[in-house]
Amino acid sequence: MQTSEKPLKLNTDLASNQTDGFDPKEPPEQKLIDACVHCGFCLTTCPSYRVIGKENDSPRGRIYLMDAINKGEAPLSPTSVQHFDSCLGCLACTTACPSGVEYDKLIASVRPQVQRNHPRNLPERLIRGLIFSLFPHPDRLRLLLTPLFLYQKSGFSQLIRATGLLKQVSVNLAAMESLMPKVTVSCFQDNLPEILSAQGEKRYRVGMILGCVQRIFFSGVNEATARVLSANGCEVVIPKSQGCCAALPEHQGETAQAQALARQMIDSFEDTDVDYVIINAAGCGHTLKEYGHILRDDPMYRHKAKAFAAKVRDVQEFLADVGLTAPLHPLQDKPLTMVYQDACHLLHGQKISIQPRQLLKQIPGIQLREPVDAALCCGSAGVYNMLQPQVAEELGQMKVTNLLNTGATLIASANPGCSLQIQRHLQQQGRKIPLMHPMQLLDMSIQAVKL
Repeated sequence: MQTSEKPLKLNTDLASNQTDGFDPKEPPEQKLIDACVHCGFCLTTCPSYRVIGKENDSPRGRIYLMDAINKGEAPLSPTSVQHFDSCLGCLACTTACPSGVEYDKLIASVRPQVQRNHPRNLPERLIRGLIFSLFPHPDRLRLLLTPLFLYQKSGFSQLIRATGLLKQVSVNLAAMESLMPKVTVSCFQDNLPEILSAQGEKRYRVGMILGCVQRIFFSGVNEATARVLSANGCEVVIPKSQGCCAALPEHQGETAQAQALARQMIDSFEDTDVDYVIINAAGCGHTLKEYGHILRDDPMYRHKAKAFAAKVRDVQEFLADVGLTAPLHPLQDKPLTMVYQDACHLLHGQKISIQPRQLLKQIPGIQLREPVDAALCCGSAGVYNMLQPQVAEELGQMKVTNLLNTGATLIASANPGCSLQIQRHLQQQGRKIPLMHPMQLLDMSIQAVKL
């Protein structure tokens, strides 16, 4: 699908099968809507507009829809919900907007409205129910490891993909299956202690969040992160009671679930007396820093939530700020050409882009290259590539093509969702190129381990 600038044509969808507008519980604020001057600077930065090419699938178009629904000029209809659902929540528009429109707050207020007031069809309810009853629960994911391991080892997965049978049943399930990471022995292991001592002089006492998908399918990233923190003078505290950070439900308007998970996370770190809470996954970090907003109406937790959020740091943000003290060694005997993939919730959500590059450039022999459209979302966006697989497919292809065109021989990615999306599209394009988290690279460099 081609992108083109076109005049706004608001489809208010006044047909049958419509619902009323937003309910009184925190609809999008009119003053935030009115801040948009409809200049169009957001259009080329918006991934859904780039793919779909329709005004209503751009931030500006969605703000028009919010305004119309707020004023009773349009219903919260299936068509308007479709336009809201097409938003990846990548926040690129907030970076690009010259008027400072807080689109992130607007779309965050619309998601719960949709969940409360829009009756989804049965297939949508089933796929969303599966996602939100599974992915935010690491213990449930662990129960599936053995069946998934047998499914992959038996060759049944290759048969399913080759025949396309699952896609005929459900494109969403097919997308979920295609993104499934390889189950290895490390997925079954939990090798991190509750407290990891600092090496050398203790500089900080930090808490570490493990994530959901990260702790099971990317456990090596967590282990590398803990070792890097320890090697740089941090005592690392890893509470076993911690659960999901709430990012997945929060980004999709599942407010009650997000709030419950946020409370659990706060409780798990309450008596740890840490200086900072460290996270190594971009989407998780953005949500953790929003706990004060997520629990703003909870009289028991709102102050705790603000205090917790104030301690949260992305691991790259933290290390770039406090400085590396451990010596670094080359990763190979010749220069290593690398490209760093910007995760949206780091780049746009947390404004972290220089720090990862600063850290990677400290590794001897690293040559860092920049891709075209570095700020464009890869299409993962939490669970977006499972809920909106067609748009995500095109974005994934664009992203991988741009990364490969740099000529880099290794990709660094700081978010598990991005990593799965990129790996899938590398495979589709028949390209084998290593993809690693920056903490894995720093860990290898500290230990003088070669690639």
